[in-house]
Amino acid sequence: MPSTQPSSGKIPAILVFDFGSQYSQLIARRLRSLGVSVQLVPHTFPLDKVSGAKGIILSGGPNSVYEKGAATMSRKILKLGIPILGICYGMQLLAHLEGGKVQRSSKKEYGPATLELLQKSRLFEGLPRSFSVWMSHGDQVAQLPKGFVQTASSTNSSNAAIEDKKRKLYGIQFHPEVEHTQYGKEILQNFVFGVCKCKRLNEIDNLIEKKIEEIRNVVGKERVICATSGGVDSSVVAALVSKAIGNQLACIFVNSGTLRKGETREARKLLQDTLHLKVKYVNAETQFLRALKGVSYGETKRKIIGREFIRVFDTSARGIKPAPSFLAQGTIHSDVVESARTDTGKKTQTIKSHHNVGGLPKKLRLRLLEPLRDLFKDEVRQLGLALGLPESAVWRQPFPGPGLAIRVVGEVTKQKLDILREADAIVREEIENAGLSRDLYQYFAILLNDKTVGVRGDQRAYAYPVVVKAVVSSDIMTSDWARLPYDLLSHLSWRITSEVPQITRVLYDITPKPPGTTEWE
Repeated sequence: MPSTQPSSGKIPAILVFDFGSQYSQLIARRLRSLGVSVQLVPHTFPLDKVSGAKGIILSGGPNSVYEKGAATMSRKILKLGIPILGICYGMQLLAHLEGGKVQRSSKKEYGPATLELLQKSRLFEGLPRSFSVWMSHGDQVAQLPKGFVQTASSTNSSNAAIEDKKRKLYGIQFHPEVEHTQYGKEILQNFVFGVCKCKRLNEIDNLIEKKIEEIRNVVGKERVICATSGGVDSSVVAALVSKAIGNQLACIFVNSGTLRKGETREARKLLQDTLHLKVKYVNAETQFLRALKGVSYGETKRKIIGREFIRVFDTSARGIKPAPSFLAQGTIHSDVVESARTDTGKKTQTIKSHHNVGGLPKKLRLRLLEPLRDLFKDEVRQLGLALGLPESAVWRQPFPGPGLAIRVVGEVTKQKLDILREADAIVREEIENAGLSRDLYQYFAILLNDKTVGVRGDQRAYAYPVVVKAVVSSDIMTSDWARLPYDLLSHLSWRITSEVPQITRVLYDITPKPPGTTEWE
C-alpha cells in the first residue's frame, strides 16, 4: 500500500515538475529553506491545476529529450504567463518544446565547471562574472529557440544559461540546488523573489502547521501506532503525530539487537520521560538474529530486517485496542531516493533498500503515515527543535533502520555486534570530546568480515579490522569525508586496538558520496 501523502488543496507559490532526477526533492528543500511554499508534482500534473502558482521549476532527469518515450509535458504550459525555470533536463525540454535543437554533447560535463556570465540577467543579479557550478549532463542545447538569448557559458556548454526575458522563461544547464554550486541559493532567490515575486513565510511555523493539518486530515479519529527507535527521525515523527492527534497515538519501540551501546536505555528515557509518550517495549533480539543467521549480502539483510519489523508490528498492533489504522514511520527523503521511490510517479536508480520505505503487506491492514518523507535531515532537526525536543535528541547521530547489521560486513552474529558496539562507542566518544560532533553529519565504525594478522604482547594475533567513517554534509544526498586531525585519528586507533581485543587494525574511509554511499551495505 502506498504511503499516505495528503495535500491541503492550496496551490503553493512554486510548483516543481519532476522529471525523475534524484535531486528533484532537493530543489523543493532549498526553496522551503528560503521560506517559500512549494510542492513537487509529477511532470504529468494537469495544467488546469497550475493556475494560482507564482512560478514553475522544471527539474533535471535521466533521459534525453529527443529520445522516444522521454518524459515531456504540454507546450501549453509556456502560454500560462507563469515564470518558468528549467534546470538541466528541464532547460533542454524548455528549448525542445520551443523549437530549439538539443543534441548529444561532444564532451560531457559531470562535476564542477566554471560558469562565465555573458550579459545581465535577473537570474544572476548581484553575482560575480565567474563562479563554480555543478554539471551533470551529456546533452546540450545546440540551437536556441526563437526569442531566447544566451546569458552564460561554461567550458563544454556554450549555452549554459538561456532566457526569454519578455516571457520570463529561464534555463540553466547546471544544478543550483546542490551544495557544490556556488551562489546556488542566490540564483534560486533571484528567481522566486525577483522574478516570481513570492512572499517569504515563517518556514518552521508554517511547516509544523502544514504537517499537523495533513496528519489530522488523513487520520481523522482513527488510531495510529508509531515505530520509534529513539533516533532523530522517529522521535520527531512521534512528537509531531502526538501534537496532531494526542491520545490517538501509541508508540512501539523494538529492540532488534542491532542497536548501539547504551541505545535502548537512552531511547526509552527520551520517549517516555522527556516526550511523555505511551511506549510499548518489545525485545526481539533473538528473532532478528535468528532471521539473519547465515546471511552476508547487505541488500538481503536490509530486506530481512524490514520483514521482521513488520512481523513485530503486526503482533504488537493486535494487542492495542481500539485497533490502529495507521503505522507512522520516520522515513525521510534520502531514504526514499536511495530506495528508488518518489512521490511523483517517477522511479530513480536503486542505490539500496531501506526497511521503512515502500508498502506494507495487505495482511497487516495498516496504512503508512510518513509525514517526513519530503524532508531532509537538517529540516527534520529544525522541526524537532521547534517541537521542543532536547538538543541532545535532535543532534543525535543519524542511525540506519537496520542498525549495526549493515555496519557488520558479512554475516551478522551477536559476537560481531558486541565487538562493533565497543569500537563504535569509542569513535563517538572521542569525536564528541574533540568538540567536532556539530561539524560532522555522521561518524561511526564498520566491522569488516575478513580477519587480518596483528601483534599483541609479542604474540601473533588474528583479529578483525574496523573502519572509521566521518562525513560532512547537510542533506546526505552528497557528502565528503571529514578531514579529521591526525592526532585524533591516532588516538582513535590506539583506543580501539587497546580496549577491543578482537580488533587489531583501524582504517579510515576517505571516499566521498558519490561514488560511495554513507553505509557500506
